[in-house]
Amino acid sequence: MKLLFAFSFLVLVPTSNLFAASDDSAKWQAKIDRFLAADKEHPTQFGGVVFLGSSSIRMWELKKSFPDEKYLNRGFGGSEICDSTHYFMELVAKHKPRLVIFYAGDNDIAHGKSAKQVRGDFRDFAKRFTMDLPDAQMVYIAIKPSVARWHLADEIRDANARIAAECQRHSKFTFLDVWPIMLGEDGNPRGDIFLKDGLHMNEAGYKLWSDLLTPHLAE
Repeated sequence: MKLLFAFSFLVLVPTSNLFAASDDSAKWQAKIDRFLAADKEHPTQFGGVVFLGSSSIRMWELKKSFPDEKYLNRGFGGSEICDSTHYFMELVAKHKPRLVIFYAGDNDIAHGKSAKQVRGDFRDFAKRFTMDLPDAQMVYIAIKPSVARWHLADEIRDANARIAAECQRHSKFTFLDVWPIMLGEDGNPRGDIFLKDGLHMNEAGYKLWSDLLTPHLAE
């Protein structure tokens, strides 16, 4: 009887409590609250597509890239992989999507995390994903090469290689490599696809991503 009680307790613990955010959760609460308010005002249908991650997702004008679709954008700028893991229920799982497009890890490396640490955080995200959405699929967009963070290129390459290996272990995960389309003939990031800050992409950059991603969005 005691064992049965203990098991029931574990089942009832919210999964968000098992994964910590990168900082005090209050740091993101205002953004999360805005998403929750938007969900109440415009409820979504189950079985859709959710875009999740940091500013490269937040700034993506999905209606412009995919005018005939109703994809949900749940990007919040400055976030790391562990933040999306921590708020996975509020941002993604509640919508029961068939597909999640995930981009994060960029800020992790910039904030001093090693490629090994980033892989560890991705593993936690993968656990959370398969726990909450066992039938859904995910496309992970590789950490991009940018002008502003080109000095971190070696660590980013290492993190991407580790995450790609993790994705290969999951039949429902796809690693989408964006490096070939974002580098010029000289092997450096293309300046014409970034805003003046050299970090965030302009419309041309998102066009490259949209074209590369489109085949993976079909049901």
